[in-house]
Amino acid sequence: MSNNTTPVLAALPDDLPRPVDDGACSHLTAGTALPALALEATDGSLVDLSATLGRAVLFVYPRTGRPGVPLPEGWDDIPGARGCTPQSCRFRDLHAEFINLGVQVFGLSTQDSAYQREAVDRLGLTYPLLSDESLSFTRGLSLPTFEATGMTLNKRVTLVLRDGAIEHVVYPVFPPDAATDRLIEYLSRQ
Repeated sequence: MSNNTTPVLAALPDDLPRPVDDGACSHLTAGTALPALALEATDGSLVDLSATLGRAVLFVYPRTGRPGVPLPEGWDDIPGARGCTPQSCRFRDLHAEFINLGVQVFGLSTQDSAYQREAVDRLGLTYPLLSDESLSFTRGLSLPTFEATGMTLNKRVTLVLRDGAIEHVVYPVFPPDAATDRLIEYLSRQ
């Protein structure tokens, strides 16, 4: 973990409610094409995942927190909500392994790029975060969402992509940080 990661955001409480598979991703099957949309990335580029060649991992998450800013009310009681910072940091820590497997890594949330850039800088993330602030990508794939304090947020899901289409879906993702290690195992076997 980065020294800049505050313990409150980096630690996961032991009693987090476990998300269940509610079927909200059952339509996301192998071969499903991604919507052709340009998403703003934290590196200043526009990324169209439908045009990405080779393999990539897209981890979709609700939102990263900021030190000193309270989490949304009841956040720890929402199954699957808590854990964005530990998940992002685990992808950072394993990024070289993904690269060695020939896999690009992207994170995606509904937060704007300026908010996401702060997290990239603070956490030392080594891959781009993509902003779906307009929910265009989320709606285009019918990704599962939930509401919290007036915000529409993505439920946590991880997509393994190949040449702009879905290869594999991980949903629900729990615990958020350990699921990344299982993803490396999956990719190593393919």
